[in-house]
Parts: sequence; C-alpha cells; structure tokens
Amino acid sequence: MKGVDAIIFYVGVAFFMIGIYEAMVLGIGHAYGIFMISLILFFVYGYRKRNKKK
Repeated sequence: MKGVDAIIFYVGVAFFMIGIYEAMVLGIGHAYGIFMISLILFFVYGYRKRNKKK
C-alpha cells in the first residue's frame, strides 16, 4: 500500500468510525452522509488497487 492509497483507506476507516458514533448518538439519518463519504472512499481505494494490477 503506497502513500496516497493508505491515506484514502485510513480516511475511509475514520469516516466509518465517525459514522458509527453519529449513528449511535443521533440516529442513522444524521450519519447517512458520513457513511456515504466512507463508502465512496472505499470504492476509490478498490478502483485504484485494481488498476495498479493491470
């Protein structure tokens, strides 16, 4: 895992953890946006990882 890929992955994990906290405190409706940011970052990470293999 290189620098940019590591940053994307760990920021995705951080947003996911923040989303879990927000969901427990405020409800899933308020955490939806944070979960979507996390999901997008994981998709970007997977896309970059697949393209490096080619």
